[in-house]
Parts: sequence; C-alpha cells; structure tokens
Amino acid sequence: MQFYDQARWKDDEGEAYEPLLSEKKSREEPIEDAPLPDDLTRDSLELPDLSEPELARHYTRLSQMNYGVEQGPFPLGSCTMKYNPKFTEDVAALEAGAVHPDRREETVQGTLAMLAGLQDYLGRIGGMDAVTLQPPAGAAGEYTGLLIARAYHDHNDDDRSEVIIPDTAHGTNFASAALAGFDVVELPSGDDGRVDSEALNAAVGDDTAALMLTNPNTLGLFEREISEIADIVHEAGGLLYYDGANLNALLGRARPGDMGFDIMHYNVHKTFATPHGGGGPGAGPVGVVETLEPFLPDPHVREADGDYELYEPEHSIGKVHGFQGNWLVLVKAYAYIARLGDPGLADASAKAVLNANYLASRIDYEIPFEPFHHEFVASAGDQDAGDAAKRMLDYGVHPPTTKWPEIVAEALMTEPTEIENRETLDQLAAAFEAVAEEADETLAAAPHRTTARRIDQATAARSPRLSWQALDQE
Repeated sequence: MQFYDQARWKDDEGEAYEPLLSEKKSREEPIEDAPLPDDLTRDSLELPDLSEPELARHYTRLSQMNYGVEQGPFPLGSCTMKYNPKFTEDVAALEAGAVHPDRREETVQGTLAMLAGLQDYLGRIGGMDAVTLQPPAGAAGEYTGLLIARAYHDHNDDDRSEVIIPDTAHGTNFASAALAGFDVVELPSGDDGRVDSEALNAAVGDDTAALMLTNPNTLGLFEREISEIADIVHEAGGLLYYDGANLNALLGRARPGDMGFDIMHYNVHKTFATPHGGGGPGAGPVGVVETLEPFLPDPHVREADGDYELYEPEHSIGKVHGFQGNWLVLVKAYAYIARLGDPGLADASAKAVLNANYLASRIDYEIPFEPFHHEFVASAGDQDAGDAAKRMLDYGVHPPTTKWPEIVAEALMTEPTEIENRETLDQLAAAFEAVAEEADETLAAAPHRTTARRIDQATAARSPRLSWQALDQE
C-alpha cells in the first residue's frame, strides 16, 4: 500500500502556504474622488500585478493543495460526489452568454423548450406529474416541497402542524421542516434499520402533514414495506415526501411516484452529475402528483399550441428563486440525461449498486445492516471513525462520511458511485484494510501527509472566517 503526498507549498516556517495574489506582487492604484461619504471610500486600491504564467501557476498550486474527485476516489456516503463529465460544461458554455432571463418569451423558445424537456425527463424518471425547476439546491427543494404540502392542506382547510422524519434521515430534512413552520416528529427505526410500521402507526394522526422518507434510506436499505407505509400516511390524511438523495440507486428500476410518494425533490448533483452546490449555485427540482400541481412555484413552463410559455399555477406558493432557477446547472442535468438515455441511466444505477457491494465485500470492518444498494454503513468498531477517516487521506483516497447515521456506532458511510472502476475500488479497499490494522496513536495524529493537518472542526463550523480580511483582523 503506497502513501500519498499532497502538494505542500510552504512558508518560511515550513507550514503549508500559498500566498494571496496581492501578497505575491501588487501595485497601488489611486482612486479618484467619489460622491460618497469618507467612511465608505479609500484613497487607493491594492491590485495584483502578475503575468499570466504567474497567475496560472498560482491557481495550479491551489488545486494541488486540495483533493477532489479528479484526484482520486471520493466515496463520501450519501453526499454522492459524482464526477462531472466535461461535455456538460461544453453544452452549458454554448448557453452561458446567449440568453438573458428578462428576454421576451417569444425570443427564447429554445430555452423554454429545454426547460420543459427537463421537466418531462424528471417527471418520467420520478413518476411525477409535474416538476418545478426553480429551487437552487436540494435543501431548497425540500423546503419548497414542504411549502407545497402546507399550501395544499391550508387550501383544504386542514390544519396540520407535524412532519414525521425517521431518525436515519438527512439532517436537512429536520431543518427544512422546522423552517417551513412544522413541528418535527422523529421516528425511531426498527431493528432492521427500516421504518417501523408500528411506530409509524403510533406517530401519524390528524396533525400529520407529511412523512419525509429516503428510499433506499441512508443505510442503503430499501424500504420493503413502502406500499404499507404510503397507505398509513395517506389514510391519516398526510402526504408522502421523497427525499431524492438516493435516487441514483433506482434509476431505470423503480420510481417514487409508483411507490405512493406525492412530492419529491431531485438532487441533480447526486444523480445527474451537475456540480455540487457547496454553498454556491446548485439545483433541486421538485416533482409532484397531479393534485399538487396547482401549488407549484410561479412561474412554471408549459407548452401551449406548439409554443412554450411561462404561467402562474392557480394556487401557486409564489417564487422560491429568481427567474427559472440556476439555468446553467439545469442545462448540464438535461445534457447528462439526454446523452445517457434510459439504458444509460439504468446502467448507472446498476453499477452504483454493484460497486458498493463489491467494495463492501473487500473490507474488514463490520457492516451491520444488509442487504444494501448504492451505499453501505460500516462500523469502525473500537476505532474512532473520525480518526480512521483522516488516516485514509494519507493513502490517497477521500474518506467516507463519518459518525452518521447514529444508528451505527462509529459509522463509516460509504458510497463509491458508478464512476469507479475495479482498480480504484481495490485502492479504496486497501486503504480501509491498512487503516483497520493501525494503532490508535497513529490514527489520532492523522493526517500526516496532506497539505493541511488537523483543524478545529467545531470552531470552523460554528465560527467560520469567510474572508482573508476577517482572519487578518483577529
């Protein structure tokens, strides 16, 4: 097993460091008088003053100090870090400067046709009757779907205040439900890691607005009693919401709409190979069954007499994002689906499931819940999962998601996706095997060979410094 040395451009003290552009070489540019208060202006502006080769080398060095799916395998469980094929970038570049969102509808018929086509693709893939493309991320899709659920119940004069969420659900489910104004009812999993029907029967009632569910769930397990679950929720007057995080396991084989789901969101970065939002532009389309279509956000795209138009659904919840969502992300999703077609999408899901099961068969850690599909959750046992994950970085692979879901002690949640070949899966397995045999002291000091060593994760999450200026002011 070989070690991996990440690029480490260093300062005089030997710490990993690549100067800012302005620190490399800069010039002072005077600023002419402006009709603004003195406290809002400055006398001069420091600007980088570098040649093109210097600029290219700077950004190349930064890329070498980081890790991404183009450096090696990235099996971050449930986050589904798919490789983004470059042809979708080429397709998006064709549209980048061609269409202003304020142009008249008759001048952008091709754009609207593509949006309508993506709505149709996603609707057919998910078994939904209508789809909105507006939400700018998966979590925003969750929030939008729950606003639709609230509007539907309010329209029927049905005051429902609770959303039921399994204990293995994504954390965004709980946050989205609370943000939408619902009380969250956490549903304990059964001994097999799936929804416990008895617990669900006890939880539903006149206050139940919806059950949010991922299928397969975050343990990679398919909810075998999904028809019964749908019946329980619907008989109580609630809606069944599908979190599309794990749709990659089902493409071409099963559809949420056929399982009884009423609302779903699509994580196009997890399933259709668009860039992961990461706090920036993403997309989280939402699909609904026919009875909920009048509540979709405004505007919506439809075909009318051979043309395409924007219209406001009858009981729309209003806008959830500017214009038609993040257009270039949606173009990439459309291109990916169109290029793969039905056979290609079905092949992707088959390989995602095959890769997860092959990798699991090669590692020594216990996997308490089986049979799984596209991902599995192993237990690090007596090791600290966080330490084990950091040590895996030294072997040239990105580690799995750790410590979650909490139903598995010291969880290592692993999803290789369909993009990896057998050689790369064997590399991942070797990293798991090496780390499993190492001493706790070695793990506790890891990573040893990366650009940055251990950081204070809690402080970084709770008190982030989002600019160089903020760091410099401390």
